[in-house]
Amino acid sequence: MEKTALPSGEIMKQISVKDLYPKWLSAKDGGEPCTIIDVREVGEYIQSHVPNVALIVLNTVPNRSDEFPSKGEVYVICRSGGRSAQAIQFLEQNYGHQNLINVTGGTMAWMEANYPIEQGE
Repeated sequence: MEKTALPSGEIMKQISVKDLYPKWLSAKDGGEPCTIIDVREVGEYIQSHVPNVALIVLNTVPNRSDEFPSKGEVYVICRSGGRSAQAIQFLEQNYGHQNLINVTGGTMAWMEANYPIEQGE
């Protein structure tokens, strides 16, 4: 897992899809849980998403902040990493979350790596 500095000077935890995939695969096979939350728009999610991920559209995050677990690692994904970073920054600043990890490259990187995807809701 990497950390990157934000313009505000804060540090955001990040993970690549290459490093996330084994965690997702282990959870799928009954290992340790792997919580991933997608913050893209509904239409994007329906087109393709990482299997077994929850959808919380970015503009609904303020009203659904309680759906982001405050314990355990929570991976936040979007198309390429920008919206997920926004969601994390908001939740850290307003709700004190310290367990959120941005998936760099997002769903695009996941698909480019030919990892499994689902379509539909």
